[in-house]
Amino acid sequence: MKTKPQKRSPLKDKPLRYAGQSLDEAIEDKALSALQWFLLATITGIFVAGDWIRYLYPMPAVKPWLVTIIFVMIVVWSIIKIIGTIKVIKKLRMARDGEKLVGEGLQELIRQGATVFHDIQGEKFNIDHVAVSQHGIFLIETKTYSKPIKKEAVITHDKSNVYVDGFPIERNPIDQVNALTKWLQELLQKSTGNKFYIKPVILFPGWYTEKVKGGEEIWILNPKALPTFIENEPIRLKESDVHLVAFHLSRYIRAHETK
Repeated sequence: MKTKPQKRSPLKDKPLRYAGQSLDEAIEDKALSALQWFLLATITGIFVAGDWIRYLYPMPAVKPWLVTIIFVMIVVWSIIKIIGTIKVIKKLRMARDGEKLVGEGLQELIRQGATVFHDIQGEKFNIDHVAVSQHGIFLIETKTYSKPIKKEAVITHDKSNVYVDGFPIERNPIDQVNALTKWLQELLQKSTGNKFYIKPVILFPGWYTEKVKGGEEIWILNPKALPTFIENEPIRLKESDVHLVAFHLSRYIRAHETK
């Protein structure tokens, strides 16, 4: 009797990460957490219902007041946790959708000859997007914030901070993007042996952004403006350097996925 030959996957590499993948994974974790609290309350309710049935019908020895109090406490705590988790999921979904919309918009850069990577993982952090072209290397972070209903707020910035309608953003995105840029530069220098200039970019989907004096080091833009900004940059990289950087980034991403 012939035995079936062993089979293996025809795919040599894992696919590269897509825009918003980290946020999709975070949403799944939060949804699982909410489900666990729901199941805890449901299972406890089943036990309480059983005690009440035994109390109300023939078997008088059982008094279900204690388990009922415990059940009510669990239900209240579960509801609080579930409501909190739902709020977090809504924020994560908005951030994820912002990253995906930006990812779709970056197709224009690909048509211009750029190579685009999404969701590059580091240790407890990620880079949303990196675009590599002869115009340079661009590290792109997406920040998706809800807007006021009754007025058009504006995003402004200077060298040190970003302001929404005049108020600084609590978690300073300029500090974040500078740290990510330094990390990526060191990663590429270590893997290629060359030190490349990397332009940090912060995108705010759906917002009007206004540059103030002294804010030229980082581009802070509406995503629709990015392809034009990049196209207007001078040629900075040879085609061979573009391929070199793209190769080492893709190799890093795939190696990180196998850990």
